[in-house]
Amino acid sequence: MIGTIPSAAYHDVPYTRGGTVERSEVGALVRSAVDGDAAAWKAIVEGLGPLVWSVVRAHRLSDADAHEVYQTVWFRFTQHLDRIREPEKAGSWLASTARHECLKVHRQARRLLLTDDPQMLDTVSEGGEPEQALLETEEAAAQGERVRRLWQAFEELGERCRQLLRVLIASPPPSYQEVSAALDIAVGSIGPMRQRCLRRLRARLEARGTV
Repeated sequence: MIGTIPSAAYHDVPYTRGGTVERSEVGALVRSAVDGDAAAWKAIVEGLGPLVWSVVRAHRLSDADAHEVYQTVWFRFTQHLDRIREPEKAGSWLASTARHECLKVHRQARRLLLTDDPQMLDTVSEGGEPEQALLETEEAAAQGERVRRLWQAFEELGERCRQLLRVLIASPPPSYQEVSAALDIAVGSIGPMRQRCLRRLRARLEARGTV
């Protein structure tokens, strides 16, 4: 497989295992990877993998589709590795590609829905959503209740807010250029939109007496 997937990586909230990479180093790492440097390739996958996962999670794919998209994105990256004009923007390229692959999965699902049994398609992943995984691993009951209220309030936000906040919690945090590529939002709109979404989330939490 192109990008190594750690066990249950899709369920981490956010996925933080693996190495990190400074964005100032990405260009040099890509150029080294083109020359066959395996260590550079490993650093790219470990450093930018969390960004790819955050984009996939933002589009709420099933576990199977999420892993398939993750692999496809890295496969496309290897295909275009020596043709990327701005290697230092590899993160934006990966985010944009992940977005397009996720949208492709959704389009295919909608086409199937027109011809197949909806009940067969409306299945829930055995692994559940990342948020649910977090709730199940909370050790303290009080903290678990607070987290449950947080995600309940989160799910009441509009889809665009949920997508943006999911991408922004990736570790390491994505740049605004990467967020723009992942969600097709103008860079200048990300900050104001983030503030609006957080205000809405806080208002819902306050209504629940959580903050």
